[in-house]
Amino acid sequence: MAEGGEGACPQVFVVDTQASYIPVSSGKGSRWARVVPKCLMLLVGLTLLGLVVEGCFIYKLYKKTEEFPLCKYHPLCRNLSHPQTSGQQGGTILSQVGLKESNEIPTVLPHLDQVQERPFAQLIGSNNPVGEKNVVLWENINGETVTHNMGYNEGQLLVEKEGYYYLYSKLTVNAEKPCLLIQHKVMKDISEYGESIELMRSKSSRCQASAKGSDKGDLWSSFLAGIFHLKNGDKVFVTLESIDSLRSGPTDNLMGAFMIFPGKILQ
Repeated sequence: MAEGGEGACPQVFVVDTQASYIPVSSGKGSRWARVVPKCLMLLVGLTLLGLVVEGCFIYKLYKKTEEFPLCKYHPLCRNLSHPQTSGQQGGTILSQVGLKESNEIPTVLPHLDQVQERPFAQLIGSNNPVGEKNVVLWENINGETVTHNMGYNEGQLLVEKEGYYYLYSKLTVNAEKPCLLIQHKVMKDISEYGESIELMRSKSSRCQASAKGSDKGDLWSSFLAGIFHLKNGDKVFVTLESIDSLRSGPTDNLMGAFMIFPGKILQ
């Protein structure tokens, strides 16, 4: 070796381009790459399941509202859904309204069978209408006369069922006399006491200026109507002062009754 370092060997680095490269991967990163998609799928599945459950609840609630509508709690709807108890509920509803002093009028729809069983009658004028004690007689067999669950005897309607009845009567009088007192009454015989009670009355006095009287065509009509409580065994009849002046025939005189409410309303 020479002085001055001429004989020293230089350092040489050799790069092998053919050597294979093995990457070193991080274990933590690969683990999250596998977990994140699974979590997303689980969340999506839970969301879909919640939607299905919510839909089932909404469908069941819809079905319940169809089966039990709000109208069910109205008295009229209860009578429609339970017609067999409407007659029993009617009196209770009316009595409760009376106690509460309500201005509302309850509407009670009765069952068809109850309507068909309610008494009613209409009697037309007879060709021989004059009875004893000024009682008007009626035609109760022929023509447009009808009686249903009510009887008839010598001008009297016989009540067979207790309830509130609408009573009406029309009379036509020949006003031929110079002075005539016309007094039209609807009377009731009470079964317990056997006495007559005046239900309705129409009174009129007609006097002509001429002593000769009026023409035969001069007619006077009276009409009475009202609602009354009648009991089983009561008798309803019509009287007329100066009954000889009553115009006979089926079209000028009428008497009728029909039940509008059975039983008695509690006060």
